[in-house]
Amino acid sequence: MSAMIEALFPGIQHLQNIHPLVVHFPIAFLFGSALFYLLALLSSSEALATTAFSLLMIGTLGAAAAVRNGIYAEPGVTLAPSVRGHLLEKHQNFMIMTLSIGAVLAIWSVIARLFPRKGRALFILLCFALLAVMPIGVDYGARMVYDYNAEGHACPQPIEFVK
Repeated sequence: MSAMIEALFPGIQHLQNIHPLVVHFPIAFLFGSALFYLLALLSSSEALATTAFSLLMIGTLGAAAAVRNGIYAEPGVTLAPSVRGHLLEKHQNFMIMTLSIGAVLAIWSVIARLFPRKGRALFILLCFALLAVMPIGVDYGARMVYDYNAEGHACPQPIEFVK
């Protein structure tokens, strides 16, 4: 099976761990969830609220898997200590905040059956908080990968933090 995967996806063999493979879906689903909740609010559409709920559930479960995998993989990631301090720790903290907000929204939406009627403004505000926090964490992760070659072997490691 692994030979078939390597033949189909030759880039996978260069990964230190699978974290990069699991992070992108929760980002997309959580963004989509917030968008669909806003559209459901504006249109009073039950179908849009159902879509938002589904995206929130999938996104939050995916975020939990991504955070768990990232924490598990973190000790093995080749980064200079300066990069760990300036980027990795901040990335980790913002993504844990993202997961926490997603979990609060998910639990609330399960209790309220899709989209809360009471406290709806606060629920939407939390969706916006999710949209504010998540891109910051994503940016720190992208900087580690693209500026400091975390996860790859394109440059000699470690690369020191510069700015």
